[in-house]
Amino acid sequence: MDVVKGPDRIQTEREEKDRIFERLVETYQTALLRTCFLYLKDQELARDAVQETFLKAYRSWDSFRGESSEKTWLVRIAVNQCRDEQKSAWFRHVSRRVTLDQLPPASIPFAPEDETLLQDVMRLPPKLREATLLYYYQGMNVNEIAQALGIRHSSVSERLRRARERLRDNLEGRDAP
Repeated sequence: MDVVKGPDRIQTEREEKDRIFERLVETYQTALLRTCFLYLKDQELARDAVQETFLKAYRSWDSFRGESSEKTWLVRIAVNQCRDEQKSAWFRHVSRRVTLDQLPPASIPFAPEDETLLQDVMRLPPKLREATLLYYYQGMNVNEIAQALGIRHSSVSERLRRARERLRDNLEGRDAP
């Protein structure tokens, strides 16, 4: 037999959900904004993508099973939102040249050598770049990245290995006389 929820119980559940989402926004907003910006290379589009991410997460909160962390779940929604945006005809026809000073502020400031490395990371092919950004800049582990991107653990490991090789080659090429 189903239990009928009264108005007080519904209101209490809604207030609890609102508190949870206030915490999620406060905790993950900046990280998601940086991730979306790195995908979309436009601050306004990134803000819209983050807002849409939180709206989708709020609407589907009841289906969140807790099989991954909240961060992994939100990153997956954000990545999918960015990918959908990138597929639009409008997006493909607009220039996306970006400088690092346009990037939303980091919680820890970058050193000059880190900026050079980030530029090299941004030149990686998309699949290598996204795994690298999630691993090194978002602090996600390989399992979380696999869940967020919907790929196998071994694929994430391989993408990270290939990205490291390319970045190492770039750094060694700069050091060579």
